[in-house]
Amino acid sequence: MKRNVLTLIIGGLLIIVFFLLLFVFQLRQSEVAVVTTFGRPTRPINDPGAHFKLPWPIQKVYKFDQRVQNFEDGLTEGLTRDSFNLLTSVYVGWKITEPTNFFPKFAGSANPISDAEAVLKQRLSNAKSAIVGKHPLSDFVSASDDGKGFLAIENEILQAIQSQVRANNYGLEIEFLGIKNLQLPEAVTASVFERMTSERQVLISKSQFEGEADAQRIRSEAERNAAEKMANAEGQATRIIGEGEAQAAKSLAVFQQNPELANFIFRLNALEAALKERSTLIFDPRTSPFDLFQGSWMTNFHK
Repeated sequence: MKRNVLTLIIGGLLIIVFFLLLFVFQLRQSEVAVVTTFGRPTRPINDPGAHFKLPWPIQKVYKFDQRVQNFEDGLTEGLTRDSFNLLTSVYVGWKITEPTNFFPKFAGSANPISDAEAVLKQRLSNAKSAIVGKHPLSDFVSASDDGKGFLAIENEILQAIQSQVRANNYGLEIEFLGIKNLQLPEAVTASVFERMTSERQVLISKSQFEGEADAQRIRSEAERNAAEKMANAEGQATRIIGEGEAQAAKSLAVFQQNPELANFIFRLNALEAALKERSTLIFDPRTSPFDLFQGSWMTNFHK
C-alpha cells in the first residue's frame, strides 16, 4: 500500500515536471525572448522569470542576450575631402531593443549575434566612408581645436549608423561609438606632419603678434601718462614760481622804500630760525643777528 502511494507521488511529480517542461520556460535578467506560433513571431518577452507557452510544435521560444554587445571593425581606408588617404577603425556598442524585429532578420542562423555584427560592420563601413569624405584631414589631426572636430566626427558617424539601423528596422540600437585608430599611409605622413607644423607656426606667430601689440599698447599708454604727469608738474611749478616771484616783487618794493626795515626783518628771521627749537645759546652779542639783543628795541621788548 505504501509502495503504491510512493509510486503515485513520484508519478505526480514527474507529470508536473513534464508539464513545466512543456508549458513553462524561464527567462534570465540579461535575456529577452520571442515566442513563435507555427514559426511566426507572436509575442516578445522582456521581463525575467517564468512564462507560459504552448508545447512544440505549436510554439517555440527564442532567447537572445540583451546585454550590450561590442565589437571593433578593421582598419578601412577612406579619402578625406582634401584627397588624403586615411585609415580608420572604430569600436561600437549595441543591444537588442525589439526582439520581434530582430528575430526574423537574424534568428535563422546558428549565431544571430555574429550575423547582426556582420551586418552592422557593413553599414558602419558605408557610414564611415561617407563621413570621412566630408571632412579635411585637419579635422582629424588638428592641434588647434582641442579635439572638438574629432568628437564631432565621431558623433556624425554614430548618427549615420543609427539612422541606417532604424531605417532597416533591425530591432537593435547603437549605444555608443568611437574612433579607436587613425593611421596614415607612409606616403602622406610627411606632408601631414608639415601641415601640422605649419598650423602650429601660425598659432605661434599669432601669439607673438598679439603679444607685441599688447606690449606696444602698454608702452604707449605709459608714455602718455608720464607725459601728462610731467606737463601737470611743470604747470604747477610754473604757477608756484610765478606766485613766488610776484610775492618777491611786492616785498622788494617795500624793501627798496625802507632798507633799514628790510635789514631788520632779515636779521629777525635769522634769529627766529636759530631759536626755533628749545636750546641754550652761547653767542657774541656783537655778531649779527645776535646783536639784536642789545639796543633800545630790546629794552622796549622786555617792557
